[in-house]
Amino acid sequence: MSIWESFWDIIWWFFWVFVFVSYLMVLFNIVADLFRDHAMNGWVKAIWIIFLIFVPFLTALVYLIARGGGMAERNASVYREQQHAADSYIRSVAGSSPTDEIEKAAKLRDAGTITEEEFAGIKALALR
Repeated sequence: MSIWESFWDIIWWFFWVFVFVSYLMVLFNIVADLFRDHAMNGWVKAIWIIFLIFVPFLTALVYLIARGGGMAERNASVYREQQHAADSYIRSVAGSSPTDEIEKAAKLRDAGTITEEEFAGIKALALR
């Protein structure tokens, strides 16, 4: 006798695996949101965690109903901060703009360091 007696047993098993993984994702999001919320007192966070351990399904449901809107706002805020940090980093390592490159090349041309043809090549590369 096998655990997989029929096709529907397999489907039922996959359904419950899906529900369990979804539930774990909700729990992880709730815990992350608790630590992300700087306005909430540490004792209140501890009480939420204790309830999540001892009455997990009901507590998760209550948390999502009571604080779901705030979760979305805090998540969006973190996303905006991460996006701003990534943009700042990219700007800092990307180098100079095409205008700056052409300006530098023009100074080198005026100083006689590069020829007019080299200047035209640098300008063409910068404008790509």
